[in-house]
Amino acid sequence: MHLENRLRELGIELPRPPQAVAAYVPAIISGMWCFTAGQLPLRDGVLVAQGKVGQEVDVQTAYQAARQSALNAVSAAAHAAGGLEHLVRVVKVVGFVQSADDFHEQPAVINGASELLESLFGEAGRHARSAVGSQTLPMNAAVEVEVIFEVRA
Repeated sequence: MHLENRLRELGIELPRPPQAVAAYVPAIISGMWCFTAGQLPLRDGVLVAQGKVGQEVDVQTAYQAARQSALNAVSAAAHAAGGLEHLVRVVKVVGFVQSADDFHEQPAVINGASELLESLFGEAGRHARSAVGSQTLPMNAAVEVEVIFEVRA
């Protein structure tokens, strides 16, 4: 499967690789793995969702934000690996949801990231996952997603 063709089929434009906003790198290769830093739902430098899910942000908006975060992770990983063609499969997704005290639908939110990755990578997009509620996230982001990819040398 060619990821560039799949992006085109889905009408998705891969964003520019995200820039670090603190003392870290957006993605790093170690052996056959690419680990992304937590990716916020930034589109053109602007957060697409801010605030607590279940309070200021609804589930559908947070789902779309998780999707954007995953797309940013793909971009960061592709940049670190030397191109989309070096991303072999998605291994693990960790999603953080800035949650209202009584919000318990974190898995439904992080499905935005998981479903995007599965639609891009097909069977190689099926992955292990954690969906975690968080009191706060950087820049008041509604979600943050990190991804581990297997990469081809």
